[in-house]
Amino acid sequence: MKTAKLSTLVTLMLVALVTLELISCMPGADLRAKRDRDARKAVQMNKLLGRGVNLGNALDAPNEGEWGVTLKEEYFDIIKQAGFDSVRLPVRWSAHALDKPPYTIDPVFMKRVDWAVNCALSRNLPMMLNVHHFNEAYSDPLGQKGKLLAMWKQIAEHYKGYPDILVFELFNEPKKKLTDEIWNTYLKEALAIVRQSNPNRTIVIGPGDNNIVKHLKDLDIPKDDRNIIVTIHYYFPLEFTHQGADWITRGDPNSWLGTKWTGTDAEKKAVTDEFDTAAAWAKKNNRPMNLGEFGAYKKADMDSRARWTKFVADTAVERGMSFDYWEFCASEFGLYDQQTKSFRKPLLEAVIPPKP
Repeated sequence: MKTAKLSTLVTLMLVALVTLELISCMPGADLRAKRDRDARKAVQMNKLLGRGVNLGNALDAPNEGEWGVTLKEEYFDIIKQAGFDSVRLPVRWSAHALDKPPYTIDPVFMKRVDWAVNCALSRNLPMMLNVHHFNEAYSDPLGQKGKLLAMWKQIAEHYKGYPDILVFELFNEPKKKLTDEIWNTYLKEALAIVRQSNPNRTIVIGPGDNNIVKHLKDLDIPKDDRNIIVTIHYYFPLEFTHQGADWITRGDPNSWLGTKWTGTDAEKKAVTDEFDTAAAWAKKNNRPMNLGEFGAYKKADMDSRARWTKFVADTAVERGMSFDYWEFCASEFGLYDQQTKSFRKPLLEAVIPPKP
């Protein structure tokens, strides 16, 4: 433990020294101008992300296809034609990298990710590419930090020549033993590594405890790096959005079956209060904000699902946020039915308003 803490301290000191050296070489006016440019770029990129959708349960599964989704090129056309502005690609890199240094990512898997990235970018669909389901880091964050940093070094260097509409999200939903304090250290070190090869790319970072709004106050992002979008996730009330979901360990999801969301004043206020808090934080900290995940599980009735989804999406958009609905075509939350090859219209219209 002492060795791990010393290693972390040394790394942070080196990052600080490099940052100070760079700043000292940059005249004050130039530094301010760069910050302003970066801040404008992050805002513009957030607008480009707009109304997006997650390509979930595919490359974030232990192996693609194991969770019922294998990505197809036609999906990118379907998403584009439906009116979505962007896609978020969750990727379980950790399952395809060595467990010991140098933590090399499987080149075959990298090529599969390349294929997905190129399918999006060739259609002018901005993509948010992340590190997803790095479950080992939840239980052993200090022991797994080296792997995370090594993976980001490889990912960042691999995609450094790609267009700016490829955005990096450092980590999905820090939680459990990956506490706010440890996550704040993680993100600074990962950000510094990405910036070595991608000094001008927009980066997405979220707070701890599953990216929930309540933990925004504990999020510590380097203030001098303005080319950052902050992301939150929203699945509340959990008793509605995850009724009958057997992977939930909080409470008894089966006892929630039949819960409806009718859009009462109290139900709406619970949503708007949360998003007002997030919007106030974004304004105070001058950071654009993304709603990276939201959705209601299939065991809720469709009318309630569509009603809740539309209200959450509209609430986010009204506060200047981009969003990514969870998710495209898996059976649990999906907008699109793989069997009928058609959208579930109430859900689609909840996130993409029908044209008059």
